[in-house]
Amino acid sequence: MFQSQVTILHHSQEDTLDLSRQGHTVVAVCLGLILVLGFFNNLLVLLIFAKFRSLWTPINLVLLNISVSDILVCICGTPFSFAASLQGRWLIGHHGCKWYGFANSLFGIVSLVSLSNLSYERYATVQRSIQADVSDFRKAWLCVWGSWLYSLLWTLPPFMGWSSYGPEGAGTSCSVQWTQRSPASVSYVVCLFIFCLLLPLMIMVYSYGGILVSIRGVAKINLLSAQRREQHILLMVLSMVSCYLLCWMPYGVMALAATFGRSGLVTPVASVVPAVLAKSSTVINPVIYVLFNNQVRGGAKGRTRGTMVLFTCPRNNTFDWDLFPCLGVFEGTTFISAIACSTAITLVVSIQ
Repeated sequence: MFQSQVTILHHSQEDTLDLSRQGHTVVAVCLGLILVLGFFNNLLVLLIFAKFRSLWTPINLVLLNISVSDILVCICGTPFSFAASLQGRWLIGHHGCKWYGFANSLFGIVSLVSLSNLSYERYATVQRSIQADVSDFRKAWLCVWGSWLYSLLWTLPPFMGWSSYGPEGAGTSCSVQWTQRSPASVSYVVCLFIFCLLLPLMIMVYSYGGILVSIRGVAKINLLSAQRREQHILLMVLSMVSCYLLCWMPYGVMALAATFGRSGLVTPVASVVPAVLAKSSTVINPVIYVLFNNQVRGGAKGRTRGTMVLFTCPRNNTFDWDLFPCLGVFEGTTFISAIACSTAITLVVSIQ
């Protein structure tokens, strides 16, 4: 067993020759930026939540869970791949490689599952045609703990013989062994792709599509005043889904290509780029949905007082919100969707 472990690591170090010194440097620079920006952006989000207790609403517990999982990636994952890229080789051995692969898979799946939870909760609120129950902390905690248990369900099996964790790509990071062709490994990769990447995406598309249909229903009642809101929500949906695909789908496609394609089909460069894109979600999430919002920045400085619900629309006195009370989740704030990312975050900020 020890000999096989040495062989795997030695093979991965030989693979690094396919990536030039300049290539490793470029990857290290990208990972360094992601590490610094991702850590401090998510840390700022956590500090805002800690400072303003009014932010502790049920839906925001799920949002906080996403920031926690993102910052854990910045702490437990990115520093090691960054250091490995600087040296051009993996630095913390076989067991460290397994731990890295497990931890980053765990935190990544938690984030993806939380995104789908948020999208479906918004859709369910619209379908019930009632305001969200902001006192339902039990449901929120169920979503939080459920996301971690679901992630553990899919990230522990490699320790039990269903696939395994090991070096990937240029040998400067570790993940599931995509290139293994055993029936157990192939079945695990397929299940991971379906239940941890494709399923959350389908839930997001279904949920936000349902929200858009509901908005169009309101537009039929009051076309002039609702048309602008419909356009905003459509842009939001397209942005969120597109950025989800940008950050995560290349990694999933790369994994499938490495599993089912011919040997050597996925080069070190081809495997590094999707991995960097996936890690970039830890930067994009808080930047787009929190730090770029003037109300949140002003609230963090104690200069504003108000309520902001992200991916919502400004109140318009010509629009009769009572005709569709479920759309209260979209009322009362500024909608930000010029640039979006993989996170379907609905952040409620009340500055006292």
